[in-house]
Amino acid sequence: MSEFGERFSEALARLPDYLGQHVIVSVTALALGLAISLPLAVVATRHARLRWPLLAFASIIQTIPGLALLALFYPLLLGISALTEAAFGTGFSALGFLPSVLALTLYSMLPVLRNTITGIEGIDPAVKAASLGVGMTPRQSLFIVELPLALPVIMAGIRTAAVWVIGTATLSTPVGQTSLGNYIFAGLQTQNWVSVLFGCVAAALLAIVVDQLLALMESGIALRRRVRTAVGALGILLVLAAALVPGWSRPTAAYVVGAKTFTEQYILASLMQQRLQANGLSAARRDGLGSTVIFNALASGDIDVYVDYSGTIWANHMRRTDAQPREVVLEEMGAWLKKERGIALLGPLGFENAYALAMRRDRAEQLGIRTIADLVRHAPQLAIGGDYEFFDRPEWAALRDAYGLNFRRQRQMDSTFMYSAVANGEVDVISAFSSDGRIARFDLVTLTDPKQALPPYDAVLLLAPRRADDKALRDALMPLVGKIDVELMRETNLRADRDEDKETPAQAARWLWKQIGAQ
Repeated sequence: MSEFGERFSEALARLPDYLGQHVIVSVTALALGLAISLPLAVVATRHARLRWPLLAFASIIQTIPGLALLALFYPLLLGISALTEAAFGTGFSALGFLPSVLALTLYSMLPVLRNTITGIEGIDPAVKAASLGVGMTPRQSLFIVELPLALPVIMAGIRTAAVWVIGTATLSTPVGQTSLGNYIFAGLQTQNWVSVLFGCVAAALLAIVVDQLLALMESGIALRRRVRTAVGALGILLVLAAALVPGWSRPTAAYVVGAKTFTEQYILASLMQQRLQANGLSAARRDGLGSTVIFNALASGDIDVYVDYSGTIWANHMRRTDAQPREVVLEEMGAWLKKERGIALLGPLGFENAYALAMRRDRAEQLGIRTIADLVRHAPQLAIGGDYEFFDRPEWAALRDAYGLNFRRQRQMDSTFMYSAVANGEVDVISAFSSDGRIARFDLVTLTDPKQALPPYDAVLLLAPRRADDKALRDALMPLVGKIDVELMRETNLRADRDEDKETPAQAARWLWKQIGAQ
């Protein structure tokens, strides 16, 4: 089978789960949005002073980027969960389904509010007066006359809301909700364009099918064709049933492995999942989580295990700015994790994935740059590229302040595209990762850090508080501790990133385990 065929088959095998979960979150959000928006719209038609504030609020929500709105709900719900835990002894999961539903519910409100108000206000006043004139109460007039007449306009708003929700639901992956967005986010990071295209097409087809079935219902209502309306409604039910059955029936895994948003993390998460399954333990994955989200998810028990990096915890969570030897960092970090968050440090994997400034080798040699200190005098004429979070991290502030770096331009981009950007000369320097195989692939050189402004970044296995003493989990993962050096990790990353004979993260993880077992 060709590489395209293999990747397509792999994507198709995941479709029932991804589609089912996507539909579950979309339907729940749309239903909740309708339950809130329709009554509010009716009230707004009776009280004109409420109309502008309601529509203004819903319009403002639409100006917030979908990914940002989804991400904002996670810390909010996490705080509420902590309060309920303290007050009532029980909390709830703030990761995945709940923040996604709440954010998507807000996104669905504007078209329903606007169209319901427009539909009711557009009814001829004489018709309303006639309904009251024949003895109807205002309530009877609303349900017997106004809403039926406004229903075609309301249905148009529901169609728009449904398409918006289905499209925006693809952005729920970074907050831990499985959806068709898993294809897109994972595909972008691993440069699996078949997966990206598959996810885009699947989401578009779902939106088109739902929109057309709702359009059939809308025209049936407008033309008073009951059969047409019933066919549209039956089609919607059949689509939901076909998608929801696999989604609801997905087995619950005993362990959940988390992964951040880059290739190495997908590989390591696949490796841990494979090791757990090889030991007879069921394991699922939550991929594409941001650094803060995944750390908080582990502390709250929403995931059970993931790989983080000592420098990230040292600088971002412990808020430490002092440079310490690797042994000191690991010791103090382990003690802090246990005391402050209850998280268990199982151990370092054996390699370091440090932030490092990297340049194209020929460009660095041309300018005579070997260290970050050498870079300082050239920086005002150069452009630097970083991933989404690099320039907002304390590591960048420490690096910039220690050397007095002042670049001509800073560009943020997905980490997938940073390496090709520096190779093509679109930027001169990037915030590379020291264990990334693309450093060798694009013939880049990493600049040494003589002032040690960046802390060590040992890859470390972390266990959730409730799994700290889980013997089965420890036994399954302990063979990984201390067994992966940086050259082995670079080679594994390269296998998943190279243009020819590209491997999936799962295939790369199996190769990595063979190398570990051969040691």
